[in-house]
Amino acid sequence: MDKVMAAAAQAVADIPDGASLAVGGFGLCGIPSTLIAALAGTGAAGLRVVSNNCGVDDWGLGLLLRAGRIARMTSSYVGENKEFARQYLSGELEVELTPQGTLAERLRAGGTGIPAFYTPAGVGTQVEEGGLPWRHTAEGGVAVASPPKETREFGGRRYLLEEAITADFALVRAAVADRHGNCLFHAAARNFNPLCAMAGRVTVVEAERIVEAGELHPDAVHLPGVYVDRVVAADASLGKRVERRTTRPARTGTGPTVPRTATEEK
Repeated sequence: MDKVMAAAAQAVADIPDGASLAVGGFGLCGIPSTLIAALAGTGAAGLRVVSNNCGVDDWGLGLLLRAGRIARMTSSYVGENKEFARQYLSGELEVELTPQGTLAERLRAGGTGIPAFYTPAGVGTQVEEGGLPWRHTAEGGVAVASPPKETREFGGRRYLLEEAITADFALVRAAVADRHGNCLFHAAARNFNPLCAMAGRVTVVEAERIVEAGELHPDAVHLPGVYVDRVVAADASLGKRVERRTTRPARTGTGPTVPRTATEEK
């Protein structure tokens, strides 16, 4: 089955208000920037997004956030987005913070039909006890707090019950996809992309290169096409951004050099 669509706008046109989305990427690495830009053009609002983080103020999911289109985020790290912090602290945005490994496993479990699992991550913390502020009031109080989690002991150790995550749609980015939806990811850009793809009921892939069916060697397939519903070409004109570039001066002479770090926002 040929799953290639002509344009990203067509591929996300049926995402409605209030939809849940699993969005791949880590920082700005491997984010589906073409699909996010296309979704920004649809006007869909009240979105409930599951992603490791929420981009930066002016790129990635930060574009949807700045436009007030995201109602809820489930993430493990949100420290690079000032608008995110402002919306969360003012009560405009609901945020469920989840340990990173737990988030990955919740997505994987959702994609494989496992409804819940036990993990030691978070035992003895507010993750277990509940009370983490998911949504603030405008005055700074807590409007919605996390519930306590069920625990159980295995082999003398206590574990938390975590529920799997599934989403109405998944937006992911691949280095190469064939027309049947089989995908290959490049190095660290694989990150959360396969897990989000598995967790989506409708999965849309943007690929830097689209090849004919059979061109990808079976051993090179990181995500089977059975998980993918739509494929579009990534917009190369959008480029790839570096979230935080850290460098140090080259060594000079023969003596030791004390490293210096300069950080540049890109």
